[in-house]
Amino acid sequence: MKRNRFITLTGAQKSVNRELEAKARNLAGWKGYITNLATPTPEYVIGAYHQLWQVEKSFRMSKSDLKARPVYHHLKVSIEAHLTIVFAALAVARWLESTTGVSIKVLVKTLRRHRTINIQAGDTIVTAENPLPDDAQAWLDAIHQARGRH
Repeated sequence: MKRNRFITLTGAQKSVNRELEAKARNLAGWKGYITNLATPTPEYVIGAYHQLWQVEKSFRMSKSDLKARPVYHHLKVSIEAHLTIVFAALAVARWLESTTGVSIKVLVKTLRRHRTINIQAGDTIVTAENPLPDDAQAWLDAIHQARGRH
C-alpha cells in the first residue's frame, strides 16, 4: 500500500496534515536548481539540466547492448581497466548513435548479419558478401564522412 504523506493514521483515526498540504501547494510548480559553478546564467543551468536525459540514457544502456559480460575483478587495476573498456564502448556507441541517427541496438542488429569473406582458389580471390540494405549503407556513409572530418 502506497503511503500518502498528507494523511496521518493514529490507530483507526485519520487526519490530514494541513501544514504540509499548504507548503506543498505553495511550492507546486516551482523547480529549484543547485550548482557549484561560480557565476552561471540561469539559462546555462537550466539548459544543462535539460540535457541530463542524455547522461541518463547512457547509463540505462544495458551491458547486453554493448555485448559486455559480467566480470569479477579483485584488483584495482583490473577494475579500472574494465571500466575504461566499458566507457570506451559506451563513447563509441553514443558517437555512432549521434552520427547515424539510429540506436546502437538497431545498428548492431542490422549490421551483425552482414559479412564479407575473401575466398582464395588458386591464384584467384573471390569476395563473397551480402549486399547491404540502403539504410545500412547510408549509416556507413555517414560514419565514413564523419571520420573524414576528424
